Amino acid sequence: MNWVHAVQALRERREPGVLVTLVAVRGHAPRRPGAKLVVGPDRQWGSIGGGNLEAVAVRRARELLAGGGHGVETLSQDLTEHADSPFGRQCCGGTTTVLLEVLPVVGCVAIVGMGHVGRELARILSRHDLELHLIDGRAEFASAAGVPALDDAVARVHWHEAPWPEPVLAELPTGTHLLVMTHDHGEDAAVCDAALRRGDFASIGLIGSRAKWRRIERALQEWGHGPETTARITTPIGDPTVPGKEPAAIALAVAVDLIRRITADLTIVEVSP
Repeated sequence: MNWVHAVQALRERREPGVLVTLVAVRGHAPRRPGAKLVVGPDRQWGSIGGGNLEAVAVRRARELLAGGGHGVETLSQDLTEHADSPFGRQCCGGTTTVLLEVLPVVGCVAIVGMGHVGRELARILSRHDLELHLIDGRAEFASAAGVPALDDAVARVHWHEAPWPEPVLAELPTGTHLLVMTHDHGEDAAVCDAALRRGDFASIGLIGSRAKWRRIERALQEWGHGPETTARITTPIGDPTVPGKEPAAIALAVAVDLIRRITADLTIVEVSP
């Protein structure tokens, strides 16, 4: 498996990884600049030259993964008999610099209800590196034909035509951010119920007024959810500092708040060679 396919495989399995690239060589080294290695939690693919050079890079990559690191870091090594070589001598005579780029698990967002606000929100979120699940029971709202602006999306977009969204919710990745905005308040309540019963969504947001929430909260409590459980649902949703009630304005407010949630724990670290 080459490094491109390895990165793709990690993304599909929603596992973090580190892309290691040999970026500079002075003197002699086993590989030329550009050689790549992908390090996953328990496997690795490709090679930057083997020996101590590669073993040290793999060890550092696994330290970054274990620590939940993000961003990029450089690592330089001397390949001489006098160099510190914890994994055996490598006396090629050169000096190398590798770039370690952490490949985090990308955020996952699911929108249940592709009405006016859902479509506008999908347009905004599609410009971000996300797994984006778009769910609706109506065929005309559950395909790319209804939102042509997503044709060149950065996000990986997954369409779901689902008259009953609950089975789709059961298949979403752990840690998904769920946004509930269907055309039917009864369906909203059913989706919230299913989400709370699953219990492993990163966040659950429900569009609508406080009056709507009071009705849905009563229904959820009648179905066995206590106040500490229903408190996991955020409603109204969106950044309140973004004005306007038009669908595009509401979608922008929701996207601002959501992207903030997704990126809150990311720290970009850059270390010069």
